[in-house]
Amino acid sequence: MLKLFDLAGAQSDRRFSPYCWRIRMAIAHKGLDVETVAWRFGDKDVIAPSGQGKVPVLVHGDKWLHESWDIAHYLEDTFPDRPTLFGGHQGMALSKLYSNYGDVIAGQVVRFVLLDIYNHLHDTDQAYFRQSREQRFGATLEQVVADRDHKLQGFRDSLHPLRMTLRSQPFFGGESPLYADYAIFGVFQWARCISPFKLLESDDPIAQWRSRLLQAFNGLAGSAPGYD
Repeated sequence: MLKLFDLAGAQSDRRFSPYCWRIRMAIAHKGLDVETVAWRFGDKDVIAPSGQGKVPVLVHGDKWLHESWDIAHYLEDTFPDRPTLFGGHQGMALSKLYSNYGDVIAGQVVRFVLLDIYNHLHDTDQAYFRQSREQRFGATLEQVVADRDHKLQGFRDSLHPLRMTLRSQPFFGGESPLYADYAIFGVFQWARCISPFKLLESDDPIAQWRSRLLQAFNGLAGSAPGYD
């Protein structure tokens, strides 16, 4: 049995890390059973055997793994008889681009949802989150998101390469999703789970792609508490 430590808000079933969602989708893709454990920012001692203090952390036997990209590699190497996450070695190399692009998109999205994240945190996490994020951004949480309506169109425009790809195929992996899809999807699922702010228009090919992944694996992501 795999065990995944998964970032949670005040509600233990509100799981909102973009990187944890990458791995939850990857595990479902592989058809593996997993126990997900609600983890909060103050629980760093629980994942100390991983040698660091962030999730996702995957435990498999005596192995403690962290970093979503490394975990995905581990799943692919350890369960080669299950559906491939990358579509082969060349696909793995291309998936690294999507993984990095997902990180870039996350850096944009956080400026829309930062205050919403704070509002969904357990009260034991809020002081830490405010202090650490305000130090990181050099502004209050409220100031970071204050002009998000004005920034929205620029963000949507920046996604044009994804949009163009999805106009000719249902997934970045082609006819079915691969890890490249999950690397990007994790960001939009993060926003969906934590914020009512509408990042995408309903007729956007990216929104339609997101809907397909919300329904994947018997609605794993779509059944998670969130906003639609």
